Amino acid sequence: MSAELDLFELSTSRLIAAPPETVYRVWTTRTGEWFAPKPYTTPGVELDLRPGGIARMDMQAPDGTALPNQGVFLEVLPNEKLVYTDAFTVGWKPHEPFILLIVTFAPEAGGTRYTATVRHWNAETMKRHDEMGFQEGWGTATDQLAEIAEAEVALA
Repeated sequence: MSAELDLFELSTSRLIAAPPETVYRVWTTRTGEWFAPKPYTTPGVELDLRPGGIARMDMQAPDGTALPNQGVFLEVLPNEKLVYTDAFTVGWKPHEPFILLIVTFAPEAGGTRYTATVRHWNAETMKRHDEMGFQEGWGTATDQLAEIAEAEVALA
């Protein structure tokens, strides 16, 4: 990874007290419950977990403003890694790019080291994303993901 590329990354990471299989399953099957930081919601989710498959996680602001979010998966390694971009839509149709998302689910300390890294095409886009509240928003969404995954483990 080049130093220049590092300049355009934002990342969040948490140790979640649940195995990677559980965290991955919650990420991919219960997305609407955790993806948007509350009080935002995720009323529309469609995930086709294969390279080129749709990745749609439409959010909605508390005032009802729709925040569409659609792209494609570039890489899918069950229980290990998901790579998504909004630079394309289904059928590899080019779209104005904003992010490349790399999510990893790594075993650590009896749980999962969950890391979401967002790469941007330039410093301006990264700065805009950071100013939108990346750390707080993605941190809250990660906390919500962890809460659901850890509750599943507690019920097992």
